[in-house]
Amino acid sequence: LEFHSGPCQTFFQNLGILHQTSCVDRPQQNGRVERKHRHLLEVSRALRFQAHLPLRFWGDCVLTAAYIINRLPTPILANKTPYEALFGQAPSYAHMKVFGCLAFATPSFRESDKFQPRGIPCVF
Repeated sequence: LEFHSGPCQTFFQNLGILHQTSCVDRPQQNGRVERKHRHLLEVSRALRFQAHLPLRFWGDCVLTAAYIINRLPTPILANKTPYEALFGQAPSYAHMKVFGCLAFATPSFRESDKFQPRGIPCVF
């Protein structure tokens, strides 16, 4: 019901979003969304298995999967990325790392000892 409110409809119209609804428990009416959810789940699952992460990290896997998918070219957008369609410029890939690889986090506090580690090992 919240998506049918005046403010929501105004928001959609201002951004040129065509908002369509479907019946509850009728996935066949919502094929595009169901397929994209499946794609997101498949990539998320692959990321989790590749990184050997416990199930409790499923949310991080889904967020990373969405981030990656939004930077992949798609024929639906004339081989542009969703990122490019939204922001008008190609995404940068320079900052991307392998999901689940070794990373080092710099703590906000540091000991004054010069021989203390400067980073804490963690999983990216």
